Amino acid sequence: MLPTLIDTAAADTVPLTPLTKAALSGWLEAQPPAVAGWVKALNFSGEAGATALLPDGEGGIARVLAGVSALDELWGLAGLPAGLPPGSYRLDPAPGLEPDGRAATRLALGWALGSYRFGRYKTSEKGFAALVWPEGADRAEVERAATATWLVRDLVNTPASDLGPEELAEAAHALALEFGAAYEVTVGQELLDRNYPAVHAVGRASPREPRLVDLRWGNPDHPKVTIVGKGVCFDTGGLDIKPSSGMLTMKKDMGGAAHALGLARMIMMAGLPVRLRVLVPAVENVISGNAFKPLDVLSTRKGLTVEVGNTDAEGRLILCDALAEADSEKPAMIIDFATLTGAARVALGPELPALFCNDEALAAELLIAADAENDPMWRLPLWAPYRKWLDSKVADMNNVSSGAFAGAITAGLFLQEFVSKDTPWAHLDVFAWNPSAKPGRPEGGEALGLRAAYALIAKRYGAA
Repeated sequence: MLPTLIDTAAADTVPLTPLTKAALSGWLEAQPPAVAGWVKALNFSGEAGATALLPDGEGGIARVLAGVSALDELWGLAGLPAGLPPGSYRLDPAPGLEPDGRAATRLALGWALGSYRFGRYKTSEKGFAALVWPEGADRAEVERAATATWLVRDLVNTPASDLGPEELAEAAHALALEFGAAYEVTVGQELLDRNYPAVHAVGRASPREPRLVDLRWGNPDHPKVTIVGKGVCFDTGGLDIKPSSGMLTMKKDMGGAAHALGLARMIMMAGLPVRLRVLVPAVENVISGNAFKPLDVLSTRKGLTVEVGNTDAEGRLILCDALAEADSEKPAMIIDFATLTGAARVALGPELPALFCNDEALAAELLIAADAENDPMWRLPLWAPYRKWLDSKVADMNNVSSGAFAGAITAGLFLQEFVSKDTPWAHLDVFAWNPSAKPGRPEGGEALGLRAAYALIAKRYGAA
């Protein structure tokens, strides 16, 4: 259940009227002069994000006007749960602006996402305003997307002191228990015994042992969909240590794993007819006497050897073992999420995940879903001529390019080496973080590309 979306209106529920700029004048003409005069005195113009509170003459609120760019704009009401006085509100649309089912669902989802607060360590603050479920809203869709997003945000926001590899694995285990999924975890020395050498090499320096989470759910006869998530619970950079400023958000370096678990939650909540597998390599990249070193040559699950050009490019090393295992089953598709490169952020900023894909149909469907779900991403090429930049004189390949160009692309090319050409694969290089707050998107951990990936899978394979 979503605590700020309620079933019944209380006697003192306040009507909430969304208005576009174009619709405002017509609405005002139908109001008593005192109401129209009050709205004009507040300089309310219907600008998206603006609000006007109309008094009831008894010290209360008679109505709230909310400026929106369009009724089906996801974030149209997302600032109101925290911005309005606590209480209950109900949609009372202007004539001609009644939301259809799609718009009602988006308004409700925006409200739910705007009701998130990471409160694990902070004393309670002002409560949120509640909204009566808009008529026609798809409650199941809203609950799937909201609870999955909250899961991603909670995991990313939790500091490494309380979310190491073991705790991340426990979060996956809790998800498996909730939905009756099979769960297995491979820990420490067992990673070497079971041939996950790159995961072990990256995580062995930490006293918190590295591990690989393997979650399976669904009918084995259904199409296989495998999700892989980078789970670096903290990244110092290793021996190629980051400056202090570069570590300030490194608790979020497990954001790919958080996305993988969030997407798995949506799939299992919907009961999609797929054979789901989730692989999360969970490590800390820290410094100790047995940390892996620059110019070490690492073995990988696929059998390729990798020279370490930089220990701060560790995410692709743990992902390569997980992707090789994912590919071994020849699934219908693999999607991986990773907070992988600063280069993607330089190119696209914090809000646009970089999409890399070896399959044109999969890429096209993901981009269509991203646009439809207001969950944007931007495709970058797996530009084959740059593959030679990963050549090594002593190993099959290096984990970084010899130059400073196209860092996100060369990272994608590295990962591509561990997926068969005939396995449809999409790689999302995500930031997983809001550097500043926006309506419905508080500063801190964020889910990016999650709803789009779910929409793609749901469209391809349909509901159960």
